[in-house]
Amino acid sequence: MVLCRQLGLLAGGVVALDGSRFKAVNTRDRNFTPAAVRRRIEQIEASIARYLAALDTADRQEDEVAHVRKVRIAERLDALRMRMRELQAMETLVEAAPDRQISLTDPDARAMATRGKGTGMVGYNVQAVVDTEHHLIVAHEVTNVGHDRTQLAHMSRQGQVATGHEALSVLADRGYFSGEEILACDQAGIAVTLPKPLTSGAKAEGRFGKQDFVYEAEADTYRCPAGEQLPYRYTNVEGGLTLRRYWTTACHGCALKARCTPAKERRVTRWEHEAVLEAVQRRLDADPHAMRTRRQTVEHVFGTLKGWMGATHFRTRRLKNVATEMSLQVLAYNLKRVLAILGVEPLLTTLWA
Repeated sequence: MVLCRQLGLLAGGVVALDGSRFKAVNTRDRNFTPAAVRRRIEQIEASIARYLAALDTADRQEDEVAHVRKVRIAERLDALRMRMRELQAMETLVEAAPDRQISLTDPDARAMATRGKGTGMVGYNVQAVVDTEHHLIVAHEVTNVGHDRTQLAHMSRQGQVATGHEALSVLADRGYFSGEEILACDQAGIAVTLPKPLTSGAKAEGRFGKQDFVYEAEADTYRCPAGEQLPYRYTNVEGGLTLRRYWTTACHGCALKARCTPAKERRVTRWEHEAVLEAVQRRLDADPHAMRTRRQTVEHVFGTLKGWMGATHFRTRRLKNVATEMSLQVLAYNLKRVLAILGVEPLLTTLWA
């Protein structure tokens, strides 16, 4: 990245952040979670029941074929019972594991959900920070955590150091949305732009969401869609967050109450650092193409890397070795990008200068 900065290839100050799941050298059959073990035990129980029924049928027949069939069924039952004992032992081990998960081939690999139903994989979550101008990978990290919620501040600071831009702008998807992570970025001088997940059921049920209530800072009140003021009532702490509560007693006679809340009154909660989240929303509103830019920047990079690495992706085992393997892939990717941007002769001239 030092060479790329010297060549002026990271002058834009805008990067895209995303994570993608890469397959490990560990099949799903050799990964165990409490749910997976229970599912496999149930499958074996059903198989044992079927074979016992078949054995009863064979017992009622006395020809030579029936005798051979009984021997084969008995062998199969012995194998299933042995497998059942193994799974019951594994169930105990999984419950005792720190994260209640065990992978036999690559102990550091973890089961990770993907978008398609029933298409989860055992692998690693690769984080990448990519420059939006030249699509260079400025920072990356391999983790075995299956979600992105705790990665925003950490990866953004890595991008800040790598690019040399103190006032870095970071584009991310809604999977990174976390108030604490966004606040940490803001305190580091990093401006993040990402959409907020719609976690409230109010909108899905046809009612007003929190975004329909306007905060008026001078009065420290919220204005509801009916024009009523919701004054501040009290402050409490939940999950380590300091939250302020707002509501009005005018809901009972409101003509819009059915579209607002089924409760006695509609209450609005405001985090003490809500202004930071509101600034994120303003940036998103001001740049409607931000998420398209993010997709076009970072998803192409992941597609290219996976194409190079093949269907099995990683070939090494354990997190340390997998991280080294990914670093080599990223180095190769960036070298090819710089060659495509500058050409061979200018790059060699710079290297020998």
